Amino acid sequence: MNTQKKITIALRLAMGFIFLWAFIDKTFGLGFATTAEKAWIQGGSPTYGFLSFAVKGPFTDFFHSLAGVALVDWLFMLGLLFVGVTLLLGKYVKWGCLAGMVMLFGMYLALLLPENNPVIDDHIIYILVLALLGSIDSQKKS
Repeated sequence: MNTQKKITIALRLAMGFIFLWAFIDKTFGLGFATTAEKAWIQGGSPTYGFLSFAVKGPFTDFFHSLAGVALVDWLFMLGLLFVGVTLLLGKYVKWGCLAGMVMLFGMYLALLLPENNPVIDDHIIYILVLALLGSIDSQKKS
């Protein structure tokens, strides 16, 4: 196995773990980004805090209207789980990457304009990483 393939696998696994960890922490409230009392299994909303308090920019009212909506919570959490599992298992990677890119772009729009750079932030970098991983997966299948 060449170095490029090893790095690609490591990148896919790392990105998968980022999404799966977010799902696990928000579900069980392990005390990292989500406290135990705000865990999804305790009745907390995984989207409420971010969509209520972190959102800024031209789409603020739209994103505030989504805060704590049960359907939005379920879609977000299923998205985190789907992206994490597909990337970690290496199955349906193209679909996992696409779902992750859509989720990250939504988060990017919720934070317009980024604080430290008026154009690029970590959401855009992650989108590009997922685009790369998805395109590599598509090439393998051709």
